[in-house]
Amino acid sequence: MKATGIVRRVDDLGRIVIPKEIRRTLRIREGDPLEIYTEKDGGVIFRKYSPMGDLQEFAGQMCEAIGANTGHIAAVADRDSIIALAGAPKRELLDKPNSPELEKLMEQRKHYLYQEGDTPIKVSEANDKYHLGIAAPILSQGDLMGCAMLLLSEKDKALSEGEQKLIQTVAGFLGKQMES
Repeated sequence: MKATGIVRRVDDLGRIVIPKEIRRTLRIREGDPLEIYTEKDGGVIFRKYSPMGDLQEFAGQMCEAIGANTGHIAAVADRDSIIALAGAPKRELLDKPNSPELEKLMEQRKHYLYQEGDTPIKVSEANDKYHLGIAAPILSQGDLMGCAMLLLSEKDKALSEGEQKLIQTVAGFLGKQMES
């Protein structure tokens, strides 16, 4: 555990304010769920909770099947990073922070289909090799959970509406899985 040197007091309702610098660094936004752990020595740990994390293995299997059948890179992201990937080296994208452009697209809750001549949307700040081909938001009970995507490299051509429907179906299915 890393010491920050920041001290906060507990108020009369048991609340603690997480400093803005820490929220920014860890990408904690208003309304984000946090898990609380306790240590044997009396320490308390707050960890950002991703409901999509429970579906990580399942999402990985979906990506494998989609990638094998389309020949493209399939990925699933939660609101912070890519949690499942098939068709590209995992070390390049898996668990890397989403790009601000991808986060903005997800927040708009819109479907996206790259067209020739469009400015490519990077998937991750950590990697310039891949950009969005198709993205569909994963919604569960009206809440944004992440998105399902097909990715393109620089030399790939735009994808079809059929592939867009496939990703929309996957996103809808993952959203329903979150509800159960």
